[in-house]
Amino acid sequence: MDPPAEEFNGSAGASSGAAASRKHKLSCPGGDPKEKPGAGSAPKTEDGRNPLAKKKKEEPGRKRHFAALILARGGSKGIPLKNIKMLAGVPLIGWVLRAAIDSEMFDSVWVSTDHDEIEKVAKTFGAQVHRRSPEVSKDSSSSLETIQEFLRLNPEVDIVGNIQATSPCLHPFHLKKAVEMITEEGYESVFSVVRRHHFRWQEVRKGEDRCTKPLNLNPAKRPRRQDWDGELCENGSFYFATRELVEQGYLQGGKMSYYEMLPEYSVDIDVDIDWPVAEQRVLRYGYFGKDKLEHVKLFVCNIEGCLTNGQVYLSANGEELISFNIKDSVGIKMLQDQGVEVVLTSCSDCPIQKLMARKMGCVLQQNEPDKLKLVESLMKERNLTWNEVAYLGYDEPDVKCLNLAGISGVPPDALGVALKSAKYTCRNPAGEGAVRELAEHILLLKEKARSKSNQDRIDRSTF
Repeated sequence: MDPPAEEFNGSAGASSGAAASRKHKLSCPGGDPKEKPGAGSAPKTEDGRNPLAKKKKEEPGRKRHFAALILARGGSKGIPLKNIKMLAGVPLIGWVLRAAIDSEMFDSVWVSTDHDEIEKVAKTFGAQVHRRSPEVSKDSSSSLETIQEFLRLNPEVDIVGNIQATSPCLHPFHLKKAVEMITEEGYESVFSVVRRHHFRWQEVRKGEDRCTKPLNLNPAKRPRRQDWDGELCENGSFYFATRELVEQGYLQGGKMSYYEMLPEYSVDIDVDIDWPVAEQRVLRYGYFGKDKLEHVKLFVCNIEGCLTNGQVYLSANGEELISFNIKDSVGIKMLQDQGVEVVLTSCSDCPIQKLMARKMGCVLQQNEPDKLKLVESLMKERNLTWNEVAYLGYDEPDVKCLNLAGISGVPPDALGVALKSAKYTCRNPAGEGAVRELAEHILLLKEKARSKSNQDRIDRSTF
């Protein structure tokens, strides 16, 4: 995904036409080390470098090792195990892991955690795991202390990119540009910011006998939004720094610069505590992977465990009955209306299923325990690739298809092996709207991809 042109301009949104470059040497303000990864600004010489940082001798021709590091402690006072809580069908940490891995800018991608479940999720997404010590897993531990421990245990790392797990709208192109600022422009630390247009006022605490004062405006000459460039604020998405700076106690120092992200990508779950609101932002602006999702043409769905809850009802005269949710049949119709073929699969040879498939206008494939063989046969007949397939499963025979399909989902009550392999976990159980939910997710991603494709055709120079 290519970034919008204005993303890299240090004065995005300015109406004066003054295009200040994003390549700024900055002094880092001091801060609480428990709140911000950079505890304060490193001392600098006139050229902006940190005189305390001892340069590591580099071997001739040796490429510096870039590591992405996501800190994901198990404890969370606000939301238990927030880092792996499902956000729009994906564990929260999965959004940034996918962006980091797909950026192809890192020699290694790590998750630092003290929790077994977070470790499992991290490995599922292809990350390595640093099991942090109890000393840096306390509520009082700072991010900087954890990163320093990671570097002590991984001496091959030269540059560390601390990526925040709570920034699910991060994209690969954001990380690529940050890395390029270090490799091509010589910066020693780079961090992400967003432009805010907020008027700030001095706080007056209860009991104080004084009036508030404006901090960044003249009330007699309040500027219009379009006449004010706003202010740059850290958005917490990432902090890159050299090993030398981190070892000296800084994530922001030396020759440093900021990377400005557009507001729509600056979603911080620490701030956006309303999870449904955050989900809508992620569905619209999040990074969903490399696949061209608008090309999905085939949806394969298990009947047992997905379209139905697996229960079979027997009447007094021995007849078998199966129930399905009307919401799911509507979801199937929505896909069909958008040109997506729906194929239902079953391991049994139940005549009621044939009736169900006929009523929904779907192809039915029965008595096929090898799901991979079945889907590959369907793909061959239709001349499709895996990126053009969506798959809803629930059990071990579905795992390979869940891994390979461009979009894959499972109900929340699916078996553990299937849950780990799916790209989307439905909130609705099997037989109670899971199919409809995944259908809506597929259509939303297709629309998102089409909108992005149309947006990319716009000549921004005409604005």
